[in-house]
Amino acid sequence: MGQGLRVLFVEDVEADAVLAARELKRSGLSIDSRRVEREDDLRRELGEFKPQIILSDFNMPLFDGMTALAIARETAPDVPFIFVSGTLGEEYAIRALRNGATDYVLKTNLVRLPPAVERALAEASARAQRRRGEELLALEHTVVLQLADADSAASGLKEVIRSICETEGWDLGRYFRVDEKAGLLRFGEYWCRPQPALEEFAEASREMTFAPGVGLMGRVWQVGGPLWSTDTRNDPRVMQTELSRKASIGGAFVIPVVSAGKTTGVVAFSCKQTREPEERLLRSMHVIGSQVGQFLARQEQQRHIARLNRIYAVLSGINSTIVRVRGRDELFREACRIAVNAGGFRMVWLGVVDKEAARVTPAAWAGVGEDYIALMPLALDETDPAHYGLAGRAVRERKALVAHDMAKDPRISLGKEALERGFRSLAVLPLIVSNEPAGVLALYADTPGFFDVADEMQLLLDLAGDIAFALEHIEKAEQVNYLAYYDPLTGLANATLFRERLARFIEAAQDAGNKLALGIVDVDRFKSINDSLGRASGDELLKQIARRMSRHSREASEIARVAADHFTVVVPRVGTEDNVARLIEQRLSEIFGVPYLLGASELRISAKVGIAMFPEDGTDADTLFKNAEAALNKAKETSEPYLFYTQSLTARVAEKLSLENQLRQAIEKNEFVLHYQPKVETQTRRLVGVEALIRWKSPDRGLVAPLEFIPLLEETGMILDVGKWALGQAVRDYAAWLREGLAAPRVAVNVSAIQLRRSGFVRIVEDAIAQGPKPHGLDVEITESILMEEINTTIEKLKALRELGVSVAIDDFGTGYSSLGYLAKLPVQSLKIDRSFIITMLKEPDVMTLVSTIISLARSLRLSVVAEGVDQEEQAAYLRLVRCDEMQGYLVSRPVPRESITVMLRANEALASK
Repeated sequence: MGQGLRVLFVEDVEADAVLAARELKRSGLSIDSRRVEREDDLRRELGEFKPQIILSDFNMPLFDGMTALAIARETAPDVPFIFVSGTLGEEYAIRALRNGATDYVLKTNLVRLPPAVERALAEASARAQRRRGEELLALEHTVVLQLADADSAASGLKEVIRSICETEGWDLGRYFRVDEKAGLLRFGEYWCRPQPALEEFAEASREMTFAPGVGLMGRVWQVGGPLWSTDTRNDPRVMQTELSRKASIGGAFVIPVVSAGKTTGVVAFSCKQTREPEERLLRSMHVIGSQVGQFLARQEQQRHIARLNRIYAVLSGINSTIVRVRGRDELFREACRIAVNAGGFRMVWLGVVDKEAARVTPAAWAGVGEDYIALMPLALDETDPAHYGLAGRAVRERKALVAHDMAKDPRISLGKEALERGFRSLAVLPLIVSNEPAGVLALYADTPGFFDVADEMQLLLDLAGDIAFALEHIEKAEQVNYLAYYDPLTGLANATLFRERLARFIEAAQDAGNKLALGIVDVDRFKSINDSLGRASGDELLKQIARRMSRHSREASEIARVAADHFTVVVPRVGTEDNVARLIEQRLSEIFGVPYLLGASELRISAKVGIAMFPEDGTDADTLFKNAEAALNKAKETSEPYLFYTQSLTARVAEKLSLENQLRQAIEKNEFVLHYQPKVETQTRRLVGVEALIRWKSPDRGLVAPLEFIPLLEETGMILDVGKWALGQAVRDYAAWLREGLAAPRVAVNVSAIQLRRSGFVRIVEDAIAQGPKPHGLDVEITESILMEEINTTIEKLKALRELGVSVAIDDFGTGYSSLGYLAKLPVQSLKIDRSFIITMLKEPDVMTLVSTIISLARSLRLSVVAEGVDQEEQAAYLRLVRCDEMQGYLVSRPVPRESITVMLRANEALASK
C-alpha cells in the first residue's frame, strides 16, 4: 500500500477509472487507488483498503451506485462519497445527496473532480476534528463523573482506565504509583479487554517497578508530561519488548498522574498499534491526569483520616477497658476485640514473653485466620531462624517492627499463608513493663503499607504503651491478691479462697441436683519430719505433695492447702459414695504410693482422709468443712486410711468395695458360669433357641443372683471382661452340643451398653466366634434404650454383626423410646416383648392391646417376636392366638445349666423320632 490518498473507484469501466485517476494526479494529488465493480468486492475493500474517499459510477450492470452508497454509509460513514457519472439527472442527484453522497461530477466535466475531492476531504477532516474534540470532551466529563461516584480509589481508577481504553481503542491500561520512600514506581491497578495474551502481559506488571528516567514510565515520572511510542517492539525506551512482541503490542501511551504540581503516579496504555497523538488528545490526557491525581490525593487524605479515626476509636475503647477490667486475660481479650471491631484490623493478637520457654506465647486474639497463630514463628532465640520471626525480633530489639507487604518481606516466613488469609501488612509492638519487654501487640491489616504513616504509627505506639502500663498495674494488683488468696509455698488456694470456691461448688451442685464430696487430707507424721529433717525439707515435701495433687486433679480449683499439713479436695458431680471411695483410694495411691525424694533421702509418706458428702452431711460450706474435719479426726484414731462423716455410709461403702474385690478375684479364678433359658415355638413348644444368662458361683456365697453383682460389674467396667468371656463360653457350649450329635439351638447373649459403646465391640464378637464351629450359632440381645444411643454408629456395628452371621434381637421392647423411622432401618431380626407386659396383659386390656400391636408391628417389619416372662398357660394361649412366634419363661423352664439343656435336646430328638 502506497503513501498517497487512498481512492476506491466503484466503476465497471476500467478506462473511466483511469481517466478520473489521471485527472486527480494532474491536479497535484498523490493517490493510491483500487477499483471494484461487485458488491462483495466493495465490502471487502472497505474493510481491508480503508479508502479515504470513494468515487462511484451511478449506473453499472452488476449493481447500481445507490446500493454502493448505502453500503458505504453503513460500513464507513465518515468517508466522503462522490458520484462520477456520465449522465445524472437533477432528480437522481438530489436523491443521492439526500442519501448521504458528498457531491457529484459528470464524466464529461472531470476538470471539476479534483476541487470536489479536495473540498470533500477538507469537510471530512473538519467534521472528524469536531467529532474528535467532542469525544475527548465527553471523555473528560465521563472521568469527572466516574471519580465523583467512585466509592474507593481502586474502583474509581479502574473505571477511568476502562473508559479511556474504550474511547481510544486501547487494549490495556495500567496504573503505577510513586513510592517516594523506595524511589520507585510500583504497580497499583490495571484494566484490560478479555484477550489471553494481554491478561498474561498485564499480570506480569504486578511484579514490575520502574526507577525515575527508566523506560517510558520512568521518563514520564521524571519529565512530568505524556510520552508515547508507535513501535514498542523496537523502541529503546521500552523495557518490556519481549512481552510486547509476545502480546502483539505495537503502541504505547503514558500519562502522568499529577497532584499539587507533583507526579504521584503514571497510567500506561498499550494497544496493537497507534499513531502520533494530536494536540487535542495530549491536552485531554493532561486534564484527566490532573483530575485523577486530585482524586487519588483526596482519597488518600480521606483514607488517612478514616484510619486515624479508627485508631483513635481503638485507643479510646481500650483505655476505657483499662479503667474497667482487673485481670490480664480480660484486658487482652477486650483489647483484641476492640482493635478488630473498631479498628477494622484483619486480625489482632496479644502475647506474653515466656523467658523459660524462650518464646512469645499468644494469650488472646480476635479476627479471621486465627489458625495462623499456631503456624507463627515465636521464638526469642535468633540462632533458631526457622522459629525466629518479627515477634521475637520486636522483643529482643525493644522496638516496633513493621512489614509493609507480608507477601514480599523476607523476614516473613509465612508470606503465602498470610496472603491466603488476607493479611497484607503487619505491625508488631513490644509491651515494655518496668523497662523489660513483657509481651507484644500484633496488628494485621488487609492492605499493603497500612503502617507507613508516622502519625498513625505514633498512635499505635501510644496504644501499646497504655496496654503495657495497664499490664504493670494489673501485675502489682495480682501480687497483692495472690498473697491474700493463695498459699505462697505451694501455689494452691489457701483456706480463705477454698471456702469461697467450696460455696460455689455447693451452689452449682444444688442447682444441678448433684452430689458433692469434700475430703480433707492430713499428712501423717509431718511434724516429726519437720523436726528431724528441718523446715526446708518439710517445705519441699509439701511442694511435692501439692504438685502430685495438681497432676492428679481435673481442675486446680478443686484442691487447696488449708493448714500446715492439711490439704483439701472437692469431688463435684459424684454418682455414688462408693465411686468417691474408689476415687479417694486411687488418689491416695497416686499421691502417696510412690516414695518422695528429699535430697538424698527417700521417704514413704501416708495420709488420712476425712470425707463429708453434700447434701447428706451439710448444705453449706462451713458445715460441710466442719464435718469433714470431724471425719478426719475419727480416721486418725483408727487404722483406716479414710472415713466418711456418716459411719453407716462408711460401712456400706466398705461392703460394696469388698464385693468389688471379690468380683475381681472371681474373674481371675474363673468363677462365672452360664445358665440357659430355653426359647420355644409358641405353637409347637419345640425348643428353638436359648438365652445365655451369667451366674456367679462363689465358693463362699454359693450361686449369686445376677441382680447382686451385674450392676456393680457395669459400674466398675468389669462387665467388659465378663461379657467377653460370656460370648466365648456361649460359642464353646454350642460347639459341645454339636460334638454330642445334638441339634444345637442358637445361643443369644445379652450385650450391655458399655460393651456396645466400645469401638472394638465387633472385633470382640468376631474373636468369640473364632473359638467355635462354622456356622457358629451365636446371637446377641440388646435392650431397646441402648440401641437408640448414637444411632448411626450403632447401625454400622449391627450391620457388621449381620455380616458375621450374628442375629440381633431388641430386648425389653416397649420399655424404651424407639423411633419407628429408625426401627425400620435397624438391621435386627427379632423383637422381645418385655416381661412386664406379658405378666399384666391378662389383667389390663390396654396392655393386651399393646402386646397385639407390637406383634403386628413386628410382622409388618418382617421381624420375629419373642415373648419374655411367660409363666401361665393362659398367657401362652393368648400368645398363640395373636400369632407370637416364640416364648420363654418359667412356664417352659427356669434358667438351667448347660447339662440340663442337653437333656431337653435329647428329649426333643426322642419326641421327633416318634
